[in-house]
Amino acid sequence: MRLALPLGAFFLVFFLAPLALLLLVSFYADPGMTRFGLDQYARFLLDPFSLRVLGVTLWLGVEVTALTLLLGLPLALLLTWAPARLRGLLTLIVLLPLLTSVVVRTFAWIVILGRQGIVNASLLALGLTDTPLKLLYTEAGLVLALAQVQMPLMVLPLVTTLSRIDPNLADASAALGAGAWRTFLRVTLPLCLPGIVAGCLLTFAAAITAFITQSLIGGGQMLFMPMYLYQQASSLNNWPFAAAIAIVFLVAVLACVTVFNLVGRLSRGYAQA
Repeated sequence: MRLALPLGAFFLVFFLAPLALLLLVSFYADPGMTRFGLDQYARFLLDPFSLRVLGVTLWLGVEVTALTLLLGLPLALLLTWAPARLRGLLTLIVLLPLLTSVVVRTFAWIVILGRQGIVNASLLALGLTDTPLKLLYTEAGLVLALAQVQMPLMVLPLVTTLSRIDPNLADASAALGAGAWRTFLRVTLPLCLPGIVAGCLLTFAAAITAFITQSLIGGGQMLFMPMYLYQQASSLNNWPFAAAIAIVFLVAVLACVTVFNLVGRLSRGYAQA
C-alpha cells in the first residue's frame, strides 16, 4: 500500500487535479468567467461547424489507422518471419522513427511532399505529370505523413502478437492441405487480432491528437480539434469554450477507446475459440 502512495500522489497532482480544473473552467458561461452555466457545451453541441471539426478529426484517425494497418501488417509479418540477422536490422528500421523528434519527421515530409520535393521531382522526371502536384496541405498528404509517423505504434504490438503464435500451427494447416493464403486467413490473422486491436487503438489515439503534424502538413487548409482548441485558448482567450472543447474531445476519444476495447475482448474470445 505504501509503495503505491507515490504513484497515487503523482496521478492525483498531474492528472486528476488538472482534469478537475479543466472541467471547472468549462462550466463558466462567459469568457470573463463571472458566472456558471452550460452555455459553452450548448454552443459546441448546437454548432454545426464545431461538430464538423470533431467528425473530421475522428475520421482522420480512422483513415490513418486503416492505412497504418494496411502497411504495418506486411512489415510485421516480414519482421517476424525474417532470419535472425535480418530481423535485427528490420527492428532497428522500425524503431528508428521513435528515436527521432516528431518535428524533424514532419519537416522531412514537408520536403518530400513540396512542389520541389522528391515525389514531384520523380513524377516529373518519369514524365508522369507535366506540372508539380499539390501534395502538401492536402488530406491525402496528411494521412500519409501521419501513417509514417505513427507506424511503430502499429508494428510493435503486431510483432509481439505474431511472435507468440506457435509455428507448428502453420505446419499443421499445410499438412491438412491448406495453402499459404488460406493458412494466413484462417490461422494467422485470427490469432493476431489482439495485436491488431492494440495497434489500432494506439495509432488512432496518437493520430487525432498529433497537433504538430496536423498543423504543419495540413497548414491552414484543414482544421482539426487540437488546432481548434489552440485557437480558442491562445488566439481568442476564450478559456471556458476551449475547456469545453477539450472535455467534449476527451469524451469522444474515450468512447472510441471503449469501442476498441470491446472489439479487443471479442477478438480474444474469437482467437481462443
